[in-house]
Amino acid sequence: MTSLRAVLGRCALTLALALPLAAAGQSAAPPPAAASDNGLSLRPAMGWSSWSFVRRWPTEAKMKAQADALAASGLKDKGYIHVNLDDFYQKCDANGFEVDSYGRWAVDPAKFPSGIKALADYIHAKGLKFGFYVTPGIAKNAVTRNTPIEGTPYRARDIADTTRQEKNYNCKNMYYIDYGKPGAQEFVNSWARQFADWGVDYLKIDGVGSHDIPDVAAWDRALRATGRPITYALSNNLAIADAPTWRRLANSWRTQGDVECYCGPGPNGSGFPLTNWGKITSRFTSAANWQPYAGPGGWNDLDSLQIGNGDQIGLTADQRRSHMTLWAMAASPLLIGSDLTQLNATDVSILGNERLIAVNQDGIAARRIVDSGSQQVWHKRRPGGDHVIALFNTGTSGNQTVSVSWSQAGISGPAEITDLWSGRTTGTVDGSYSAVLRPGETRLIRAVPGGAGAVRYEAENATYTAGSTVDSNHGGFSGTGFVNTPNAVGAYVEWKVPASIAGDATITLRYANGTTTGRPMDLSVNGSVVAPDRAFDGTGAWTTWSDVTLTVPLKAGDNTVRATATTANGAPNLDYLDRG
Repeated sequence: MTSLRAVLGRCALTLALALPLAAAGQSAAPPPAAASDNGLSLRPAMGWSSWSFVRRWPTEAKMKAQADALAASGLKDKGYIHVNLDDFYQKCDANGFEVDSYGRWAVDPAKFPSGIKALADYIHAKGLKFGFYVTPGIAKNAVTRNTPIEGTPYRARDIADTTRQEKNYNCKNMYYIDYGKPGAQEFVNSWARQFADWGVDYLKIDGVGSHDIPDVAAWDRALRATGRPITYALSNNLAIADAPTWRRLANSWRTQGDVECYCGPGPNGSGFPLTNWGKITSRFTSAANWQPYAGPGGWNDLDSLQIGNGDQIGLTADQRRSHMTLWAMAASPLLIGSDLTQLNATDVSILGNERLIAVNQDGIAARRIVDSGSQQVWHKRRPGGDHVIALFNTGTSGNQTVSVSWSQAGISGPAEITDLWSGRTTGTVDGSYSAVLRPGETRLIRAVPGGAGAVRYEAENATYTAGSTVDSNHGGFSGTGFVNTPNAVGAYVEWKVPASIAGDATITLRYANGTTTGRPMDLSVNGSVVAPDRAFDGTGAWTTWSDVTLTVPLKAGDNTVRATATTANGAPNLDYLDRG
C-alpha cells in the first residue's frame, strides 16, 4: 500500500527534472549551480519548526506536544514529517554556553530532562523526523577550560581564533574556528557524530554569513562522515552572491531575515501576532531573485509558514492562502511555525491541500512574469506540458484585476483551466486569463494547452493487472485518478496508442513513487521490450509526480504500450501516458 508521507531518503536523483521554460520574449534563466550530492532533500522539506511560536522557551514537553499534534492532525500523512527544535535548548552561564567534556554545547537538563536522544526517539516512534540547531564556532567555555577534542591529541585552544567572535543569538561568546589548524575539522566531526548518535535527521546551522563558508564546508564534511542521512539547512539572510556555494554545500538556505514580526505582547515580541503581511510580501522579490538556484537537492528557504492559528497569527485568510501559494510556487521548504496544538480548521485545509503540496513538491521553482505594483504573476511549466500560474493582489486595499497573456506564459492556443485551490475545472480559455482579486488574495491555476500536439492517455482508462485500483487519494494527478498496481513482479499497465503512420514517437509516462526504493519497469511496444528495467526512482512523496520520457517505434494503426514492474515492489503509481 502506498503512503502520502514524504520520504526524503539518501537516494541519488537519476531522472532529470525539467526547469520552467522562459516566457515568450524573455531569456531563459541560467540553470542552477551544481547541487549538493549528499542525496537528500530531492524535494523541499516539510514539517514544523519551534522558533515562530515556542520561541525562546522550548521544553521536552512542548516538543512532544507539537509532535503529537502534527501526527494527529493528518498533516503528517500529507508529507509534513520534520519536527525541528530550534535555538534556546542549551544551558548558559556568565561566560556563554556551558559545554560537555569535549567542548560541545550542553543541553539544559531543566528543559530536556530526558535528553535529546530520548526526544528524538519519541518523535521517530510517531513516524516523524527530528531536527536540531547549531551555530558556527567554538564556545568560550570550551576554550577557557581547554577541553580535549574527542579522539584526537588536540584541544580547544589549538583551533580557536580568540580575536574574533561568531554571531550567536543566545549565549553569545562563540569564537571563530581556524580551519587551518589540526583538530578543527575533527572538532566539528565530533559534534556531528553526537548529533547523529542522538538521531538527528535535519540540522539547521544559523547565523551564517559569507565569512562562514569554511564552517559550512566543515559541517558538510562532518555530516557526511557520520553515515546518517541528515538534511543540512543554512540560516539566515544569506548573500545571493554566494548562492552557488550554498547550493553546492547544503540542502536549503534562508534567503532573507526572519519572517516573524516580533510584535507580540510577550517578552522579546513573542506571542500573537507572529507575523504581518509586509513580512510575507517582502519575500516576492527575493523569491524572484533567487529562483535560478532552486532545484533537487537544494532549495531557497523563504522561512517558516505562518499558517495554522487563524487570523490571530497576523494574516487574513486570503493572505494566508497567498502565503502558501508563494511558498508552493517558489519550491520553498514548508516548515510550519504555528502552534499545532491549536490548529484552525481553515488553516488545516490550507496546509493540507494536496494540489498545493504537489505544486511545491514538483521540484520546479516558478519565475515571476508580471510585476506591476500590487499585481504579480508567477509561472512554471511542468515536464508533462501543463503550466501552473499564480496571480496575486499583494495590496492592502482595493480589488485588482490581475491578468496574464498566454504569450507571457509561453502557451500556444487555448488551454483548459483548473483552479488548484478548489480543484474545479473552469473551462477552456484562449489568449489570456484574468481574475478579480481582493486585497491579499491569490488565484492559482493549472493550464493545460489544448493544441500542444501531445495526446494524453489516462492510466485509469488503460488495461492493468488484476488487483490494481484506480485511486484519487494523492493530489496532483490528471484526469479522474491514477493506477495503483499490486506490489509484485509483473504488475503492469497497458495503453492502446494509435498512430496514423509508422515511425518513432516520443512518449512520456507520469508517475509518483513516494518511497526511497526504485520501482523499475520494462517498457514494451507491441510485445517487444524497448526499454528494459527503466528506472522509476523515488519522487519524494506520493503527491509528487515526475516524468520518464523516451522514444519508441510505433506501427501504423493500434499499438500496445505496456509498463511492467520488474521487482517485488511493483510499479509506481501511474497517472498517464502522453504521446508527442
